[in-house]
Amino acid sequence: MKVSKLAANLIGSEIIKIGNQVNDMKSQGAEIANLTIGDLNSNIYPIPDFLKEEVQKAYQNNLTNYPPANGLLSLRKAISTDIQNRWNLDYSENDILVAGGSRPLIYAAFKTIVDPDDKVIYPVPSWNNNHYAYLTEAQKIEVETTQENNFLPTAADLKLHLKGAVLIALCSPLNPTGTMFSKQQLAEICEMIIEENKTRGDDEKPLYLMYDQIYAMLTFKDEHFDPVSLYPELKEFTVYIDGASKCFAATGIRVGWSFGPALIINKMKSLLGHIGAWAPKPEQEAVSVLLNHPEKVDEFVNHFKGEIAESLTVLHNGIQNLKNKGFSVESIQPMGALYLTIELDYIGKTKPDGVVIKDSSDLVFYLIEEAGIALVPFSAFGNSRDMPWFRASAGGVSLEEIKNMLPRLEAALTKLS
Repeated sequence: MKVSKLAANLIGSEIIKIGNQVNDMKSQGAEIANLTIGDLNSNIYPIPDFLKEEVQKAYQNNLTNYPPANGLLSLRKAISTDIQNRWNLDYSENDILVAGGSRPLIYAAFKTIVDPDDKVIYPVPSWNNNHYAYLTEAQKIEVETTQENNFLPTAADLKLHLKGAVLIALCSPLNPTGTMFSKQQLAEICEMIIEENKTRGDDEKPLYLMYDQIYAMLTFKDEHFDPVSLYPELKEFTVYIDGASKCFAATGIRVGWSFGPALIINKMKSLLGHIGAWAPKPEQEAVSVLLNHPEKVDEFVNHFKGEIAESLTVLHNGIQNLKNKGFSVESIQPMGALYLTIELDYIGKTKPDGVVIKDSSDLVFYLIEEAGIALVPFSAFGNSRDMPWFRASAGGVSLEEIKNMLPRLEAALTKLS
């Protein structure tokens, strides 16, 4: 039996594959620190009590029919006020589109901007851009980044690929690295996009920027920067992706939003209207009430990100301790989001059973079985399987689990020769 070419060539998520093995082993009683999925253990990190109460209240008030296709007006107004007060971004409720999380919005942005064979530029590692490029039949331009720049692209990295490109997809703080753009890094990219668009004629698509800032509120020390705040003239070319899932530990609430040029947002609305990717009405109402209480937002976020930062710092310090002991490891100081970037330079080493670790996936499964630790290789984010860098997510584990796993990691690495 045959299916469409698109379906036949879809690639499954490597993260889900790793997660499935972890879940199978845990169901059989194995102790595994699951640092894979960018989710949150809701028993460790519950949503704000106020948000929970408002969700329950919305259901009790029977807000269970269809929401408007672009999102509840009350929520869009609350978002408009919040981004004005928080980031000094001036977008009206009509410039905002709400959907069931950020994924439908990213897909809709790609589908609205990109025609088959159009060039789309994005850095690697980065989350899921390769799959969205495939789904839109784009000509993907993957720009390799380096540790020296915290695995974030520079203007110089991107500049060679601009001609004919219609979309640059960026994220800060970045999934999978937990690193974020400095003001200078982002400003140079913004200036480059502005200059490129000055060269384009009326019969050409401009170069758009999709800026995913879903983790913007989860920054630890450095300031979050965004394109339009730095360069207001980018407003007509920038599509923002944001939402409640990460900052409120509310991944299952499924309320995301996008804002940007009216032309793009309205077409995204039409597309998602046919797909029906709406956020549930009670959850929309609850998020709107929460956003209208910025003091409750700040109180929750500051406490939540403090706990995440502590877990990531303990993990980072543990990796640095191994490095000081002579192990071939490295990590980058956590800056934001849920993630720590870790290098485990053990590809090519031999396991105790005599089998050689051929690539990063082999090392992942060795550590699951030998140390009870599950990480995601950067190959899941577009890099080569030969690359010995990994994402560790702190959202699904307790601080105690992180402390307990570090001796197991040391013991497992010691056994490799």
